[in-house]
Amino acid sequence: MPTRDFSDDEYRSTFIEGKAPNGESIHVKALDRALDIRKFEIDLYWKRATYFWTFIGATLAGFVAIQASASANKVDLSVLICSLGIVFSFGWLCVNRGSKYWQENWENHVDMLEDHIQGPLYKVILSRGDPKGSSEWVIHLLTGPSPISVSKINQLISLFVTLMWVGLLIYSLPPVRFASPIDWNYVALIGLTVAVCISFVTVGRTYLGGYWHRGTIRTAKINNEA
Repeated sequence: MPTRDFSDDEYRSTFIEGKAPNGESIHVKALDRALDIRKFEIDLYWKRATYFWTFIGATLAGFVAIQASASANKVDLSVLICSLGIVFSFGWLCVNRGSKYWQENWENHVDMLEDHIQGPLYKVILSRGDPKGSSEWVIHLLTGPSPISVSKINQLISLFVTLMWVGLLIYSLPPVRFASPIDWNYVALIGLTVAVCISFVTVGRTYLGGYWHRGTIRTAKINNEA
């Protein structure tokens, strides 16, 4: 069953004017649930960041150790670790974007539900007034607040780390000459790395279509004849 648009009128009749089976309004409960899940998504966002930083940091430490060694397989190991770094970093970038998508989903629910419960609290932004005088401008520039998105900064950092690993991979590969034979091991490894990264944004996308459920139940009884 394909998805369809959900109109503003449908949203209001469902979540704002809708009633629970016992006749109670679901408006307040819907707002409370949206706030709780939004908080949960933000908590998961930073836990996921810690998870990926652990893998990326360990991979980077391994790359530095191999570069400082005199191992005979130095090039092969460097290419392997760079491929892992690319997969981890690009996966982190995709997870950041996915986390932001669901965080914004619940923030949008709060925007729609809050007006008649707590007023437009999340939609009204209170900020400092403009600095007066050159000294206040300097202080504001150095230590003042700024409407910068923390999650977007995190996404840009993950993009930078991904590009850094791509640069390290190019650096680690042996010089390419037209007369040189093709190393199919490198081709296969880099091809697999690219394929996995592509799968993150294709196969890894959230399914937004309809579901058809199939239910099964096991039967059980006591066999007294045994």
